[in-house]
Amino acid sequence: METSHESISVLMKERIGKTLKEIEETHHVKILFACESGSRGWGFASRDSDYDVRFIYVHKLDWYLTLDKKRDVIEKPIDDELDVSGWELSKALKLMRNSNPALIEWLHSPIVYFKDEAFFTQLEQLAAQFYSPLKSRYHYLSISKRNLHTDFKGKQVKLKKYFYLLRAVLALHWIEKSKNMPPMAFSELVTATVLDKSVRLEINELLAIKSQSDESHYGARRPAIDQLVSETMTNAERMQFPEPACRDSRLLDSFFRTVVLENN
Repeated sequence: METSHESISVLMKERIGKTLKEIEETHHVKILFACESGSRGWGFASRDSDYDVRFIYVHKLDWYLTLDKKRDVIEKPIDDELDVSGWELSKALKLMRNSNPALIEWLHSPIVYFKDEAFFTQLEQLAAQFYSPLKSRYHYLSISKRNLHTDFKGKQVKLKKYFYLLRAVLALHWIEKSKNMPPMAFSELVTATVLDKSVRLEINELLAIKSQSDESHYGARRPAIDQLVSETMTNAERMQFPEPACRDSRLLDSFFRTVVLENN
């Protein structure tokens, strides 16, 4: 197993690796890519944050050569520490065709538990071709609106909700400036998009508190961050973006067939 992040303990790496191997053996699949997708991947985990492991897998050839549609998701029961689920390859590629932001985030996770290098390189190239800044804008704007509506009604806010909102808002900034896919790592978003010192100060204060707190911790509203959120969301409503560079599904069909056959 490989990981590019030191925040995951050796014991947890071993447990995750064992879990992924058990999934392969139980479901008769081959995992091609596995990463961290939650707050640990984003870079603002609390003391009691769980591990959100996500993966892409491929079945044996016989699984695809049947008339009846089968379940294309594998999910392990969630426990106190580990939340593990994955998408079958054709499902992942259909989502990529629609520029699904969740899938794109997986590909940019700074914490990778396993990847088939050749598979990942081609998948990343296809993701860039099918990426839609317009759909990405809509996704992060919807997250921002939903968080504001449900979690920011009072003077006290659950700290992790501030980061969910901030991450979506900074992704909107990123998309506006570069039109490219936003990174998963929160620190990269902050470095590239936050120029105001007062906002940086409030973010650093929140990060310090969250790293020493539990998921349920509440805190006071932050005026500089709130102003940034308001201004960004107003500007995001007016953003205009080009269509994706590629709409040719035959590229995905060809890649899908190649990967299935190579793993059988």
